Amino acid sequence: MLTGTNVTLRPIREADLTFLYDVHQDLSNRGDYFPLQLISESQFIKDFRDTGFLTPERGTLLIIRDNAIVGRVQYYPTVSYLGEIELGYHIFDRTQRGKGIASEAIRLLARYLFDTWPVNRLRLIIHTDNAASRRVAEKCLFRHEGTSRRAWFHGGRFQDVEVYALLREEAASLDPAT
Repeated sequence: MLTGTNVTLRPIREADLTFLYDVHQDLSNRGDYFPLQLISESQFIKDFRDTGFLTPERGTLLIIRDNAIVGRVQYYPTVSYLGEIELGYHIFDRTQRGKGIASEAIRLLARYLFDTWPVNRLRLIIHTDNAASRRVAEKCLFRHEGTSRRAWFHGGRFQDVEVYALLREEAASLDPAT
């Protein structure tokens, strides 16, 4: 487990699967910017049984606050020729958004990945209209690198996304508690 001031990140347990699948299939909790793809419950359970949603290349951890699951963070490789990992996050309950939970979770995960993986950069891909995620990126010292035009299909159309990155040497001053 990775423990911060207000949140803890931990692997998914079998006892979490029913809750997580219910959250997964509830498209209304995803907001305007989270991908809307669905997978079947049998595939969801198979993926958990095969990997526990943690492999040497990628992983999903739960965000725990006040002993309750409030969201998840993910990390996964981008393309094979880049020394980077992309991060993603989702706070399930809208009433828990805007409280610094995602920022603390991303800082914890960034410190963990830089401390344990031979990777030089972490990346966030953020929809151009997603001001809340831009604040998360900036609070976590990620720098804006540019716009990928019409790179993401969402809401029935291709949309622009912003690329933010944090380099290993920039993360040295990243305090998981702030």
